[in-house]
Amino acid sequence: MSRIGKIPVKLPKEVKASINKDTVLLEGSKGKIAINLPSSIKVEQKDDQLVVLRDGDTKQNRADHGTIRARLENMILGVSKGHKKDLEIQGLGLRVQAQGNKLTFNLGFSHPVEFEVPKDLKVTTPTQTAIMLEGVDNILVGQIAAKIRDLKPVEPYKGKGIRYVGEFVRRKQGKSVTK
Repeated sequence: MSRIGKIPVKLPKEVKASINKDTVLLEGSKGKIAINLPSSIKVEQKDDQLVVLRDGDTKQNRADHGTIRARLENMILGVSKGHKKDLEIQGLGLRVQAQGNKLTFNLGFSHPVEFEVPKDLKVTTPTQTAIMLEGVDNILVGQIAAKIRDLKPVEPYKGKGIRYVGEFVRRKQGKSVTK
């Protein structure tokens, strides 16, 4: 039995779950989200807990068991509290501006870079060098944050670029002149 998969997921009072044969839909104060279940995995609701069960003992079934349980826990956290990623831009002249769900970056290229954020996410720019992504789905929040970061990855010599808040970037020494 999977060590992660056998732990029941606690369902808070403000979150409602509706379980079908192959999908689980969770609704909370922040929104709603659904997950499709593999054919070998079943989810049952017992009181205020969700229990994940599997049919067989193949390697794929064991992997799905723990994965679905972890995804359900993250989904419950998302619909009740939400998921958030903070990014920062470092470098002279590098900045961002938000207009609705569209981000316009000045990243030192010859043209501004426009990035369309999905409707499911809320994006804000408290300053010209900070980006906050909020949403219900932690996978979508993380994926969009990674795509934004890939627009201008942090370079190791001066540390310029887009990074997660608190991310450590290992710096390299530049060329040294020897006589």
